[in-house]
Amino acid sequence: MPIVYKCRHCGQEIGRLEQQVVDESMLGLDQLSAEDKRDMISYEANGDVRIKAICENCEASLGSHPHYHELDYFIQ
Repeated sequence: MPIVYKCRHCGQEIGRLEQQVVDESMLGLDQLSAEDKRDMISYEANGDVRIKAICENCEASLGSHPHYHELDYFIQ
């Protein structure tokens, strides 16, 4: 069951872990609130676990343009 990290803004795959068993505490997911888990983690039909994160490029754009935080998506 791969764990796939994708950027929530541009959709770029940030990383992938090939794990048979997911330990939430090893990934730090146990630190998230229930609402954040619903927003950030999805379970795909093919068995993948997809985690929404932010890639370095989008993080830099957000740092340079703080008003982008107001938008759900700033990349068109």
